[in-house]
Amino acid sequence: MEEDTTWEQRLQALTHILTSPTTTPSLHSQFFISTQIPCYLDWEYPPILCTKHPSMFPSLHLRWGFSLFLKRVRRFGLPETSWRSKCPFQQPPPLILANGVEEARWEIEQRKEYVRKRLSRKRLESDVHPLIPILIPNLLLFGLLLWDPFLD
Repeated sequence: MEEDTTWEQRLQALTHILTSPTTTPSLHSQFFISTQIPCYLDWEYPPILCTKHPSMFPSLHLRWGFSLFLKRVRRFGLPETSWRSKCPFQQPPPLILANGVEEARWEIEQRKEYVRKRLSRKRLESDVHPLIPILIPNLLLFGLLLWDPFLD
């Protein structure tokens, strides 16, 4: 946040963000946040009321547009997801579900089926034969016994 904002403005903006979480804020919400923190470049809407450094090149709006472009290019245009996107049973539910995650169903039978499906998944283990991690280092050491790399 910018240094020219007061703690009251920061607190009001944070309260507003926490009480209305969304990835597509309304125009009223964008205007309110821009009046509280006018020069914050990391959000999805332009810093409309920023009067700081008006003659600076590149302009604040150009820098905001370029940073928004880079954020979208980095994600290949896909929506932004987080760890909450993988947890469908969170309250409130995530705004965007991650790929492969089904929407939460709260009936008892559906929750039981969800748990059974989670428990019946293949365990996270490697498909490497258990003797290979033992044999390869031992064969390398045996090879060093037969071939001395540090000959005089």
